[in-house]
Amino acid sequence: MQIYKIYINEAPLILAKTDDIEKFKLGSESYLFVRYSGGQKSIFQCIDVLEKGGPYDGIILHYPRLKELKSAVRSVFKIIKAGGGLVMNENGEALFIFRRGHWDLPKGKLDPGENYKTAAVREVIEETGIQGVIRKEKILRARHVYREKNGNRILKLTNFYLMSTKKQRLAPQIEEDIEKAVWMNPKVFLANCSPIYKNIEETVQNYLSRICKNK
Repeated sequence: MQIYKIYINEAPLILAKTDDIEKFKLGSESYLFVRYSGGQKSIFQCIDVLEKGGPYDGIILHYPRLKELKSAVRSVFKIIKAGGGLVMNENGEALFIFRRGHWDLPKGKLDPGENYKTAAVREVIEETGIQGVIRKEKILRARHVYREKNGNRILKLTNFYLMSTKKQRLAPQIEEDIEKAVWMNPKVFLANCSPIYKNIEETVQNYLSRICKNK
């Protein structure tokens, strides 16, 4: 089943093919189902509902042709690309940061002419001060929406990569509002740290799922 998930106010706007929406009705989540009308009106209605918050766990916006739907939704946002990493050390600990009231992973915007992979490693080094970073495979692409000071909506696309390095002293980048950086077991992190952005939870859970499959 193909889906395209965008977090808005920490709730998912899920784009899906109309033929697949029955599968979403099997879970315990309370979703609002909206059929894409072919214009921007239904897109903005979904965005407004999620921004205001409400009784729904998320919204399923569906259409028979998913590629067209994704293109239509992306067209209402300004796109910003970013890269980040889940960095693991030799003790099975991951590197997490605390910034602006939430637990997060080191990440940042691509510089002009830069690709996702290069930006991801650069941002990890800049934000935490670590060295000897080895980038591995991509874990997932996260998507979330926020507003600029002028009110424009931004869709931020962040590629998170698995990385490795030796355990070392951390130097959080204060200029980027990073209050602290820590090494922590991923399972302990999910169980004890709050609040965590949904995209970050999914990145860590995705990594843990891969580890379990490989055992």
